[in-house]
Amino acid sequence: MKKRDLLTPIGITLGFIMIMIAIIAKGGDNAASFMDVSSIFIVIGGLIASLLINFKMDHIKLTGKVLKEAFHKNDQRLSELITLFIRLSERARREGLLALENELEDVDDPFIRKGILLAVDGTEPEVINDIMNAEITAMEERHYQGRSIIEKAGEYAPAWGMIGTLVGLVLMLNTLEDPATLGPSMAVALLTTLYGTVLANLVFIPMASKLESKTEEEVFVKQIIIEGVIGVQSGQNPRILEEKLSAFLSNEDQQKAEEENLEKASFVEESTNEA
Repeated sequence: MKKRDLLTPIGITLGFIMIMIAIIAKGGDNAASFMDVSSIFIVIGGLIASLLINFKMDHIKLTGKVLKEAFHKNDQRLSELITLFIRLSERARREGLLALENELEDVDDPFIRKGILLAVDGTEPEVINDIMNAEITAMEERHYQGRSIIEKAGEYAPAWGMIGTLVGLVLMLNTLEDPATLGPSMAVALLTTLYGTVLANLVFIPMASKLESKTEEEVFVKQIIIEGVIGVQSGQNPRILEEKLSAFLSNEDQQKAEEENLEKASFVEESTNEA
């Protein structure tokens, strides 16, 4: 299940607000001079042109979807995932692997469903491991292709800012006979570098880094799923499987899981006493 990741829009908005505050504080009445349409066209237009040259159209079409991913996060708690595999393991030992097909009705994650179906079909653990790891590798490649567009945008934006600055300097040198125009012309020339640098370091590069960390987190979760599926398929004792999967949790997550288990045990005990 995915939720909105508010940190991304908050960070971008905060960055632009801080820049605007600095411009207004230092520029005063000249703050409007930081807006230049031709500089925006050079940076944005050049950036789009470079991406069109660098990537296939199929990859370009993924840009919107990739950018959208930076504003969402997976709301999958590892402790709940471990609890799921413990329940599956207990039922598999009690009723057999075929009984797990009924459990799949409550499982939304297609990766978990695929693993359990492979286990139910009697696939060997080594084969399950190979198949599911191959899917992880394919996922990483897809994510890399999408993320590379944002990474390249982060590389090209400052370069096009510098190109715009060079264009402005050439135009400025053509009007050296009028000293009054040198200051304003130089300011306009430097704006493209400002635009390109801000886009790269406030938008594209941080987004690409965030997408990379999201991929790493997703791979980590899928590795836990593989261990859980193989544990269920091989008939491991649920307690042993729990200990094995809990090793993937941080100390903080392990402590929270223990507290939740104690609360559940207390609730069950109270319900039993009342009955």
